[in-house]
Amino acid sequence: MRIYINEAKNHVGKTVEIAGWLYNKRSSGKLHFLILRDGTGLMQAVVSKMDVSEDAFNISAELTQECSLIVTGKVSEEPRSPGGYELHVTDVKLIGKAEDYPITPKEHGTEFLLDRRHLWLRSRRQHAILRIRAETAAAMRDYLNSRGFVNLDTPIFTPNACEGTSDLFETEYFGSPAYLAQSGQLYNEAAIMSFGKVYCFGPTFRAEKSKTRRHLTEFWMLEPEIAWLDHDGNMDLMEDFIVEVVARVLDTRAEELKVLERDTSVLEKVQKPFPRITYDDAAKILKEKGMDFVYGSDFGGTDETVIGEHSDRPVMIHKWPADIKAFYMKRDPEDYSKALAVDMIAPEGHGEIIGGSQREDDLEEIEKRLDEHNLPRKYFEWYLDLRRYGSVPHSGFGLGLERTVGWICGTKHIRETILFPRMMHRLEP
Repeated sequence: MRIYINEAKNHVGKTVEIAGWLYNKRSSGKLHFLILRDGTGLMQAVVSKMDVSEDAFNISAELTQECSLIVTGKVSEEPRSPGGYELHVTDVKLIGKAEDYPITPKEHGTEFLLDRRHLWLRSRRQHAILRIRAETAAAMRDYLNSRGFVNLDTPIFTPNACEGTSDLFETEYFGSPAYLAQSGQLYNEAAIMSFGKVYCFGPTFRAEKSKTRRHLTEFWMLEPEIAWLDHDGNMDLMEDFIVEVVARVLDTRAEELKVLERDTSVLEKVQKPFPRITYDDAAKILKEKGMDFVYGSDFGGTDETVIGEHSDRPVMIHKWPADIKAFYMKRDPEDYSKALAVDMIAPEGHGEIIGGSQREDDLEEIEKRLDEHNLPRKYFEWYLDLRRYGSVPHSGFGLGLERTVGWICGTKHIRETILFPRMMHRLEP
């Protein structure tokens, strides 16, 4: 009977078969100690010359790192073994040879590893990060699905930019220009007029000429949109959402966090309420810290790090200068120069993980904004229809999956938080 390594606890005393790869090996006279991995965990397999055929013992002696094999043996408890169980081997079959595996226990440079990303994925660290990514994404979907949100898939090809920026990947679309989507938000706004609460979750493309540790040209973004929700309600949702997602990962991926040597006490402090400060308050903090910050500009990475040090949990910065925010963001009725926008800044220097706002629901106001931002009216007529036919107050936000996973894992660069990172200088493998 073939089992997965993470099922070993259910088969103590039984003879089973495990198919996987050789993670490591050491030998001592008439014993070979094989560390197997199969994607679900690690397990030690003990090959004794007394228990296997001569051929099987010789095969074990010649096994190399990352060769694929099928091992048969009896499962027993062994607290000192990875996972707490080991296999007393009765047979070994070599399936695929692996000679001169390029990634060894020694230190390798980042570019060397990225060039071999297809192999680097097999390391314990990368495996742990991507497991946490998968759990984070599942937790996000489960949170929204359990609260009545409908998951809808928005277009990747678009005729225009969501925010009117120039950081677009352009392509030819049957004789006309088209662009890879920067956001599904505008389409989500159409969907909520039918479904009330929706979200999209998919790849997003930004042609930003940035080489910072927080930027990728292709990343995944979760974007909920909610009818009848105001600015304060939007911040409440963001806060509750992050608390539950982080708690879920702490509960279900403790082993992976241990592999990463993540200080989980930091994540355990992610509890409500989060500090909520205005843009003006954040600007004062930067001035008090002696930062060279110009009021009315966006916050840079260093600025976000300094603001993040203000708290042991995410900080929410809201009521931004309207001039530096997108055309669709609603103005603050108490101060027309401000937009009802909010950014959530993660602690420990990980920067912005969420950006959101209450959307402008008034037709005349949104028309003015389009003119002010010099956006071509013809591409937004359908969007204006949403204000012509039963407009309502509504809000939403976008969360960058890779930045969020990078914060949860404590990684230095988000390139490790996606299967194959795409950056300015990297399109392969």
